[in-house]
Amino acid sequence: QVKLVESGGGLVQAGDSLRLSCAASGRSFNTYAMGWFRQDPGKEREFVAGVNWGDGSAEYSDSVRGRFTISRDYANNMVYLQMDGVKPDDTAVYYCAARKFVVITRPEYEYWGQGTQVTVSS
Repeated sequence: QVKLVESGGGLVQAGDSLRLSCAASGRSFNTYAMGWFRQDPGKEREFVAGVNWGDGSAEYSDSVRGRFTISRDYANNMVYLQMDGVKPDDTAVYYCAARKFVVITRPEYEYWGQGTQVTVSS
C-alpha cells in the first residue's frame, strides 16, 4: 500500500521557521518527482515547491521562493520542506505529493498525503 505521511505542522509566529517532513512508503519513489502543495478552505490547491527526479532540481512558487527550501533523502524515501520567515499568508494545510519524473505546478499527481496544518499567527 502506497502511503505519503506528512508531519511537522503546527502553530508558529510570523518570522519563525518550521520544517515539514513527508515519509513515503509502499514502493520505490526513486523515479518520482516530489512536490508540496497547500490549500486553504474554499481555495484551490496551490503549488508550493517540487523536486525533480534525476538532476534533483527544485522549483518554487513565487510566493515562497527565497524563504522555503525543498529537499529529499532518496535512501530513506523522505521529502522535506524547510519554511523560513513564515508569514500569516502561509497558513494552510500542506500536502505532499508524488508523480513520475517531472514536477508540474498543477495538482495532477499520482499520490497524495493526508496533509498537515500550518498556522502562522501575526
